[in-house]
Amino acid sequence: MLKYAIFLFVLHVFFKSTTGLYFHIGETERKCFIEEIPDETTVLVNYKVELYDPRSGGFMPSSPGIGMHVEVRDPDDKTILSRVYSSEGRISFTSHIPGEHIICLYSNSTAWFGGTQLRVHLDIQVGEQAIDYANVAQKEKLSELQLRIRQLLDQVEQITKEQSYQRYREERFRQTSESTNQRVLWWSLTQTIVLLVMGAWQMRHLKSFFEAKKLV
Repeated sequence: MLKYAIFLFVLHVFFKSTTGLYFHIGETERKCFIEEIPDETTVLVNYKVELYDPRSGGFMPSSPGIGMHVEVRDPDDKTILSRVYSSEGRISFTSHIPGEHIICLYSNSTAWFGGTQLRVHLDIQVGEQAIDYANVAQKEKLSELQLRIRQLLDQVEQITKEQSYQRYREERFRQTSESTNQRVLWWSLTQTIVLLVMGAWQMRHLKSFFEAKKLV
């Protein structure tokens, strides 16, 4: 039982998905990120845009007119979300199928400030990491113990989803491997048949040639 609990803990730490970073982007650039997400999982995207200041050589808070167009596509390349937001915001969506979800950000204009760079701070939280437990405790009037139990239950549920997703990936990989092996087999058989047919045709042609020359 202890080994199983340790395994769940390690698995949770391994799959715990919280991505905090920043990147620079120009007015015509587009940045995309790939997140492997189980099905029926909530994803929270926090971002903040800063504008490059040539006088100080640093970055300052952007003006209200500067925003970001955020687009999210699922593994079937269907658009889940596509909208222009302000220079700072929080975006939430729920995955309905497991797999690689693509999150793209790009500027909402191409003529704001003559090509100055933007710095975008991005934080992607998946699963129970995206839940605001302080707000949950306030709304549902939960005690500290009840809130902790709720967090543990959510963590167990997320681990279960991650395990299901790994089984899904393993099944997809197995199907791909079997399909590849079948194609290689059929290709080899086709090559063998073509070689046999060509060999038989060449032997027949040579036989006819030798008969015509009265060599046999």
